[in-house]
Amino acid sequence: MGPTASGKTALAIELVEKHQCEIISVDSALIYRGMDIGSAKPNAEELSRAPHRLIDIRDPSESYSAADFRRDALIEIEDIIDAGKTPLLVGGTMLYFKALLEGLSPLPAANEQIRAEIAKQAETLGWQVLHQELQQVDPVSAQRIHPNDPQRLSRALEVYRISGKSLTELTEVKSEALPYSVVQFGIAPNDRKVLHLAIAERFKLMLSQGFIEEVEGLKARSDLHLDLPSMRCVGYRQAWQYLDGDYDYDTMVEKSVVATRQLAKRQLTWLRGWSELNWLESGNESNLARLKQYCR
Repeated sequence: MGPTASGKTALAIELVEKHQCEIISVDSALIYRGMDIGSAKPNAEELSRAPHRLIDIRDPSESYSAADFRRDALIEIEDIIDAGKTPLLVGGTMLYFKALLEGLSPLPAANEQIRAEIAKQAETLGWQVLHQELQQVDPVSAQRIHPNDPQRLSRALEVYRISGKSLTELTEVKSEALPYSVVQFGIAPNDRKVLHLAIAERFKLMLSQGFIEEVEGLKARSDLHLDLPSMRCVGYRQAWQYLDGDYDYDTMVEKSVVATRQLAKRQLTWLRGWSELNWLESGNESNLARLKQYCR
């Protein structure tokens, strides 16, 4: 586990080449076909050295939940173990890791009609008013969810309107935890400035590799729009808005880098509260040796 641009993929590939492991991607952006550059998806050379499971499994027009990931990951884990190898889960989508390790609550499936009603109310009344509604029906979730977090706020209200029960009440019951022993590693630079520099340099590289052209291709599709989960991935939304003329190129670059830094900050916040985590420093030559001593 680790924040974006911390060196997870490079270390994982090195481990695969020197040990009987297979990689399962734990990344909510890498699941989408055609979103290769902006998601920092492993390239053909890297994939030939270390194939990744659970990448390129959805079209950008489709949704994919933490429950979907848990189901698919459990299948892949069992298949790898049956082949006599060690599953190596690599990524930065902490919600996926949490769902896999701890199980999931029996929440109702998404209801597009209710979601549309909530979005329309938000447009008319504002998210602050809807947050006040959430405070009435689910004060615990309202304290945790900021009024400026429309995705989570909408989902909490949706759950209540579908089931008549609060998100807090429903999340008290979970499915079985992961039925395997797990060793957990987090990787990040000790100096946050190093991570910020890596994020900026990687985005410049993406631009030189044709990221804007990639987004142009996605934008040309009639079935894709900014409200889809795929287009909410960092970088993609900013590039789309740049192509719409909402701001200039330099502003797009700045906004993309800032959004990626904010993502990294959220990932690190998750990891700091994670139990049973062994920390590695990005670029440290002893990382591989530390990983290998835990492998069987």
